Amino acid sequence: MSERNWAGNVTYRARRIAEPRSLDELAAIVVEEPRVRALGSRHSFTDIADTEGVLVSLAHLPGEVEVDAAAGLARVPAGLRHGDLVPALDAAGVALANLASLPHISVAGAVQTGTHGSGDRIGTLGTQVTAVELVTAEGETLALRRGDADFAGAVVGLGALGVVTHLTLEVEPAYEIAQTVFEGVRWDDVLPEISAVTGAGDSVSMFTTWQDADAIDQVWVKARPGRADHDALRALGGREADGPRHPLPGIDPAPCTVQGGEPGPWFARLPHFRLEFTPSAGDELQSEYLVDRADAPAAIDALRRLAPRIAPALQVCEVRTMAADDLWLSPA
Repeated sequence: MSERNWAGNVTYRARRIAEPRSLDELAAIVVEEPRVRALGSRHSFTDIADTEGVLVSLAHLPGEVEVDAAAGLARVPAGLRHGDLVPALDAAGVALANLASLPHISVAGAVQTGTHGSGDRIGTLGTQVTAVELVTAEGETLALRRGDADFAGAVVGLGALGVVTHLTLEVEPAYEIAQTVFEGVRWDDVLPEISAVTGAGDSVSMFTTWQDADAIDQVWVKARPGRADHDALRALGGREADGPRHPLPGIDPAPCTVQGGEPGPWFARLPHFRLEFTPSAGDELQSEYLVDRADAPAAIDALRRLAPRIAPALQVCEVRTMAADDLWLSPA
């Protein structure tokens, strides 16, 4: 077998990829095989999903999205991508509180690996989960719900507890959001006021290539109606971009979601990229480093000093925030 992850930096060692079409078939594979790992949308840049045994894809497992709008819950098949989940939620008039920057990733894979978007008041994708259903090594189906003793250890589980088959997610009434890109902001002005910048919207991302150690190339502010504080950026010298932007300077912004402050559905603004396009620029490796909010200015200053060494090997650096949670392996 010669299968790779999305970035092409990991060649899977597994003997084969199994594609069960029923829960019984999945359970039989888990029981019979000594080594099994669940394979999502292959967007991990590490070998966390690899094994010398069998990889299991859930893409062909039957299952529909079950929405209970009155209860604010949606039961979701684990192998479904966020971009493919959206139509079912939208048809029911509900939404998720946050999404990752890519709609191309699988719901369970994103949650199990601690994926997050950005936002001072918004948690990681795992904080949306109210129940986890998985097939254990014994082939049994186990359901853990919020409030159960081990629930906080199962949500971000890195696939170690079993193969997740369904997640139940909190949903809320559908909402609109607008995305505005600012340029011309400098680190020396931002760092003393970093909380004002990261709090300027529901989701804020700062992008820099470190070609100029003093500059933030772009600040993307995504906010629901009435929640944007664009004046915080303007007070620091920021100006609204005169057209759509890609996080990587010079790249065609067509794959990016709508900018310019135009309100639109939550699912068409929270991700950075549209589902119908290849995410980001393709051939790249991503690494993430997490620091306490209080240490952020010092950490960014340390990177500024390394800028001449970082910039030649870098496509772009994104600085984001997230609300703290109690999930055991959560990055927050």
